Amino acid sequence: MLRWAITLLLLANLAYFAWTQGHLDGLGMSAADPREPQRITRQVKPEVLRLLNGPKGTGDPDIPAAPTTEAPPAVPEPAAAAPAAVPALPSATSVASAPATASVPPSKPSTPPPAPPPPVASNEPRACWMAAGFTEAQTELLRAELALLGLSAASWQLTENRSGGRWIVYMGRYDNTEQVERKKAELRGLGVSFREITAAGLAPGLALGTYSTEAAARVALQKTERDGVRTAKVAQERAESLSFTLRLPAITPAQRAAVDGLGEAMAGKALRPCS
Repeated sequence: MLRWAITLLLLANLAYFAWTQGHLDGLGMSAADPREPQRITRQVKPEVLRLLNGPKGTGDPDIPAAPTTEAPPAVPEPAAAAPAAVPALPSATSVASAPATASVPPSKPSTPPPAPPPPVASNEPRACWMAAGFTEAQTELLRAELALLGLSAASWQLTENRSGGRWIVYMGRYDNTEQVERKKAELRGLGVSFREITAAGLAPGLALGTYSTEAAARVALQKTERDGVRTAKVAQERAESLSFTLRLPAITPAQRAAVDGLGEAMAGKALRPCS
């Protein structure tokens, strides 16, 4: 069986070879020409065709040559622009012959008004002055008067000062200076220190100690009693208060005189150099 298959394949190959080589053309079994010459008969206007040689090295005239890249034609550079012609000035004759025309005066440009000159710095010497002891009500009037003087808010300061109450171990109030001197001699004999009181409502009198709170004064009173003092008591020498201090860091003599002359606004206080 294998022998017959090989024989059939061999015969089929021989027949195909004979057909492709044109040996069977007489039997009407011609193979198609791979060059397809029948396409030439279907050409349209073949006389306008032009054959080109193939590229170098191929040797095949049927292969069209590759298009060559030619450099684009050089574009001439534009000539340098000629300087603009200066218009010729009219001659005196042409000016004289020209008809007279009404001349329009050029309009003057509007100019802004000149800026005011800067303030000239004063060469007067400046110094720091102050006054203390103003109440809250007095500062309201003082603020208004300082503004009317033209002083800027940065040229003066009003600072707040709070004073706490002051309590003392007190002896007094005595009727005359003889009583005061007698009590001083008794205290010296007991070795107890003291100072005279000048506050309104307490003078003439003696303080055996000064304290910031009433409780501390009462503790000191007990010690004084143990030392032999029998007539002492606790009293408030000064109540808690709020006051204000006016400070003028750098003012001229003229400004100082103006502030000193405010009268009621200064509440009877005079400026003094800053400490």
